[in-house]
Amino acid sequence: MKFKQLFLSVAMVSLLSFAVGCGSGGGGGESSDGSGTGSGGGGSASGTLSLLLQDAFSESYKAVYVTITEVQVCKGSNQNKDCDWRVVPSPGKTYNLLELVNGVREQLGVVDLEAGSYTQMRLIIGRDHDGGLNVLGLPHKYPNYVIIDNADNEIHELKIPSGFQTGIKIVHGFVIEENKNTELILDFDASKSVVRAGASGKWLLKPTIKVLETEEYSIISGNAGAAGVLVSAQTYNLSAVPEKKVQIEAATGSDVNGDYKLFLKPGLYTLVGYQDGFSTFYKNTKVQTLAGNTYTEDFSLSSSATGTFSTGEITISGADPDQYATISIRQDATVNGNPEQIEVKSLNVANGGFITGAVLPVLPVGNYTAVISSYGKTTKEQSFPISANTDTNIGDINL
Repeated sequence: MKFKQLFLSVAMVSLLSFAVGCGSGGGGGESSDGSGTGSGGGGSASGTLSLLLQDAFSESYKAVYVTITEVQVCKGSNQNKDCDWRVVPSPGKTYNLLELVNGVREQLGVVDLEAGSYTQMRLIIGRDHDGGLNVLGLPHKYPNYVIIDNADNEIHELKIPSGFQTGIKIVHGFVIEENKNTELILDFDASKSVVRAGASGKWLLKPTIKVLETEEYSIISGNAGAAGVLVSAQTYNLSAVPEKKVQIEAATGSDVNGDYKLFLKPGLYTLVGYQDGFSTFYKNTKVQTLAGNTYTEDFSLSSSATGTFSTGEITISGADPDQYATISIRQDATVNGNPEQIEVKSLNVANGGFITGAVLPVLPVGNYTAVISSYGKTTKEQSFPISANTDTNIGDINL
């Protein structure tokens, strides 16, 4: 993976994670009706808004390309009819999200805005690529697409569901102060935003975005012993519904030297490391972080025999073809002397689809639980073992 120079600012996870279909599955978010756009300013006191783009890490794909035409912000009410929409950056660029990890960020733009409170943003996904080349050295085939990390380098166009064609609405408030710079980061989670094809035969882009602020932050960094290790900071809540017991608060991939860096709001985290062909690492004491502090956590993975995981058909009763199921693959762990679960992998599959073929999850030998959820449906949990050099198929899934 190509890593650009580390951008100097750092991030704190903020108020809201916008996850399509209420976090765990299906259904499309709010579309925005055009309420008029324009540039900021207006001759009054103004400040500066700086917007950056970054991504969480995914080990399943060679590249995930998304074209961003423009970003709009709303000065006014949360209701579209009262929104004074203003175009801020208009990058018109096709980004490989998998290059924007481990502290690497791409600047979308810097713009002067009238001072005051802003209530939401709208991200416009492009329908035409920027004419550049992809990681294979070939011209972009689509504006939004994924390259599978296999011998064939399969390319699948990512279709945007109709509900998002007028913009991805992100309800997140921020303040522009006179003569000051406000820096926001759009944290685009590629892994959770890609939905494998279902009955429609289409791969879908259903963006999952967090808004990060750089006013306060904490950092967990270290060396994972190898390149390409998926490192995540997770939280666990025993009293939550099954699909929300485990939350990935930040994730990244270790660089060519094995180094990684996670930017987090202050909190209490379980540190997890994973790479195909190795046993899953988790730190058996939680890491407590405070604003402004950096914490060093080195670790290395042990080699392990592995098997693969697959499913039969995934059916979501009464749902449209674009609704999807999220399958969170978890292991039991003991952290701070208490039992909890850690997430090893997560996949989205559209209604009528399968986990099979191009990208089968590779898992170390051991026992797992699949937590299968979709919007408006009862979550299912299914335990299964992984044996060496064997595919474990958990059969059809009906929600």
